[in-house]
Order: sequence, then C-alpha cells, then structure tokens
Amino acid sequence: MKEVEQQGSQVMPYEGRHDPNQQERHTKTLAIRVEETLHAQLRFIAQLRETSITDEIRQAIETRIASAQDDPEIIARAQQARDELEREAAARSAAIRDFGFEWGI
Repeated sequence: MKEVEQQGSQVMPYEGRHDPNQQERHTKTLAIRVEETLHAQLRFIAQLRETSITDEIRQAIETRIASAQDDPEIIARAQQARDELEREAAARSAAIRDFGFEWGI
C-alpha cells in the first residue's frame, strides 16, 4: 500500500520511511514559524542530503523524541504523570463500583 501524507484537503505521496507491516499511517499537519535564516539553513541541508524540508523536520523531531526517552528527568516526570493517572482511574473505578452497589447495578 502506498503511504500518503495529507496536507489540507489534498492527499500527497508520503516521502518518509515505509513500514510494510503498517496498514495505514495516520498523520497530523504541523505549522511552525521559523526565522528566515533558519529556514534557509534547513533548506540548504535538505538540498545537500537530497531530501525535503519536511523530511529534515521529521528526522529532527524523531531524534528529539528518542533523546527524551533516555532523559532521566523526562522519564521521572512521565512516571509521575502515569502514577497520577492510575490514582485517578482507581478513584473513579471505586466510585463507580460503590455507586453500582448502592443502586443494585
């Protein structure tokens, strides 16, 4: 299956990596503002690598995410967020359980 990237209402060929095991790729469009000099540098890098600016940005984001997954501070904060979600879920579950027993559900 040929992957596509949606831009606005147009469907365009997806130039990124292809995962043959993935049936469908869901994409989101991001709009960012950068200074002209940064854009020129990024465009130049993309030309040298024979890729697109979109591919360069995607690679930068993937690299950033990979480094965040190894960052002890981020890992600790993610664990705190998970613990809080689990506490909230347990409290809601208990409330539903208690509600059901009181009303014979």
